[in-house]
Amino acid sequence: MHRFVLVARQAAARLCGPGGCRGGRTDMALRCAASLAAGRQPRGPRREGTVRWSSAAKASAVKINEKASREKILTLESMNPQVKAVEYAVRGPIVLKAGEIEKELRKGIKKPFTEVIKANIGDAHAMGQRPITFLRQVVALCTYPNLLDSPSFPEDAKKRARRILQGCGGNSLGSYTASQGINCIREDVASYIERRDGGVPADPDNIYLTTGASDGISAILKILISGGGKSRTGVMIPIPQYPLYSAAISELGAIQVNYYLDEENCWALNVNELRRALNEAKAYCNPKVLCIINPGNPTGQVQSRKCIEDVIHFAWEEKLFLLADEVYQDNVYSEGCQFHSFKKILYEMGPEYYNNVELASFHSTSKGYMGECGYRGGYMEVINLHPEIKGQLVKLLSVRLCPPVSGQAAMDIVVNPPVPGEESYAQFIKEKESVLNNLAKKAKLTEDMFNKIPGVHCNPLQGAMYAFPRIFIPSKAIEEAKAHKMAPDMFYCMKLLEETGICVVPGSGFGQREGTYHFRCQRLRHL
Repeated sequence: MHRFVLVARQAAARLCGPGGCRGGRTDMALRCAASLAAGRQPRGPRREGTVRWSSAAKASAVKINEKASREKILTLESMNPQVKAVEYAVRGPIVLKAGEIEKELRKGIKKPFTEVIKANIGDAHAMGQRPITFLRQVVALCTYPNLLDSPSFPEDAKKRARRILQGCGGNSLGSYTASQGINCIREDVASYIERRDGGVPADPDNIYLTTGASDGISAILKILISGGGKSRTGVMIPIPQYPLYSAAISELGAIQVNYYLDEENCWALNVNELRRALNEAKAYCNPKVLCIINPGNPTGQVQSRKCIEDVIHFAWEEKLFLLADEVYQDNVYSEGCQFHSFKKILYEMGPEYYNNVELASFHSTSKGYMGECGYRGGYMEVINLHPEIKGQLVKLLSVRLCPPVSGQAAMDIVVNPPVPGEESYAQFIKEKESVLNNLAKKAKLTEDMFNKIPGVHCNPLQGAMYAFPRIFIPSKAIEEAKAHKMAPDMFYCMKLLEETGICVVPGSGFGQREGTYHFRCQRLRHL
């Protein structure tokens, strides 16, 4: 109060001048100071016109108000440090800068380009890919069942929509489902896996529908991570990796164990490198999880059958829980390359492996030929899980109630598409093959284009949806990047964005060997 009165007197002196105040001017000054201290605009005098305050008086009063306000409970110092440590490069600083440039373009500010091409994230539809008609028809019918009476929709789409709706409470897509997902869709997923893997059995009870593949990966990691100090769970991830893994590991307070893919050998996975990483990690953590991305993101390699067998044997030998990220299983382009699921190879290696190696594999509506990122549909299949842990997993998934039901419906069409003899089959196959052929052409074109640019080298793009070319940055540019307090590849990508409008992600956000630089880019629609 003493400080408030002092400020009020100072304000009065400024208002009244050296001769002092007359009449109600002192009261007016006090009222104005009180208004400022409370964060309100001062009222003018009733008869003497508008009061004009000096900037010094206003600043003094506002300073008192700031001192009086309570400190925030949540600050950068008090927040969860594990969340603070999370980084997700594909939506990092480079993307924020791209957004600023887009705003400038809309305001008419001239640039050397007319639009920003966002090749930073695998958002197929945003990059011009067309939706699959049949998938959208079924989801539309599920969303607005009155359309089931419309002659504009094919009967095979209506048949699937009715089956999905019958699995929903009240026959409505707006109802909650079981936490594990709609039962008939899990049955369709199991049938799909059996067809894909040449008859290897799949149990719907081992299928969990998820909010994209990311949700399943995060859930499995949550129940796997435990211990403290040197017994804290270590999670082995490939470098380069998809930043979901490093982000989830940071959030959960686990220990990241890097193993490096062999860039000189088309980003191959070498078991000797796995063994090196594992043995070194045992000195500071308890490695018990091995993550594989096949086909690779961001590197685009497709693992051979022999490689997968070696990895499974290594996991069996070292008692590691396997996570197989297989969301790009439809995206294989190079001749001589073929997608092999980890589950199929595990089964074919015999009962000693198939009955013992714990494996979670993941798929999604977001990639492949579908590109339905926004529906957030996905599934995971988990085999050889301890029965008691299975109950714990269902409990954990129950906390988020259920995955998006429209995403579940979209996932059903991925695993239960039209078959020969059905009305929509011809159009579905035409659209699917068109998308995949286009992606294959873009893969080859992107590879060839990068390899014609001086200072850039791109390995063969065998699969997935990205290129991860190596860039050779001159020493002067590296020094300039350091002067700007940027990683050299971030500096390169920022300059690329500012001068061409192309938004790509620096390789440092995915991990790379010391002294090498890369960027990841989705294959561009303009190629």
